[in-house]
Amino acid sequence: MQDSILQRVAQGDGKAVDDCLDQYGNLIWSLARRHCGTQDDAEDAVQEIFIDLWKSADRFDPTKASEVTFICMIARRRLIDRRRYIIRRPQTESLVSEEGELRDVEDFGANQAEVLAEAALASRALRLLDEKERKVILMSAYQGMSHGQIAKKTGLPLGTVKTYIRRGLMRVKDMLHGDPRVLQGLSA
Repeated sequence: MQDSILQRVAQGDGKAVDDCLDQYGNLIWSLARRHCGTQDDAEDAVQEIFIDLWKSADRFDPTKASEVTFICMIARRRLIDRRRYIIRRPQTESLVSEEGELRDVEDFGANQAEVLAEAALASRALRLLDEKERKVILMSAYQGMSHGQIAKKTGLPLGTVKTYIRRGLMRVKDMLHGDPRVLQGLSA
């Protein structure tokens, strides 16, 4: 009797991985598309499912279930885990608009007054910074750019970018830990 695809995967047969993708790829893809909200999410889910299959292949027992049943069970569990993760993951919105401008925190529909108040104070503190400091901090913190990328984009020397970020963050920290009335008295 010939070993199943998953048994061959468990034995390290490289061809079995390709066979598994060919044999079950469409099935996994259709399950993922049905359970995921976006194309990107479905693609990520398919990758996770196949990785989980490779890791779980040695647990497959043809006397307990068919190969397709085992694969569907792994896929179903992974998709449920993904859905639970997405539901539990806090929803976030950027404080920076698409144009790179700092947004008013009051525009957010936040339910938590404390978080909103702290974000409003931080937003105001950032607005008090020198334009150059604020710009490089926003590029770093909100756009995820490295110091080198910021230097290249702005034309500033790398050391200057690092200095602006360090000084700007220190000033924001000082403002936030200082007298809160200074920041609360400013308009948003």
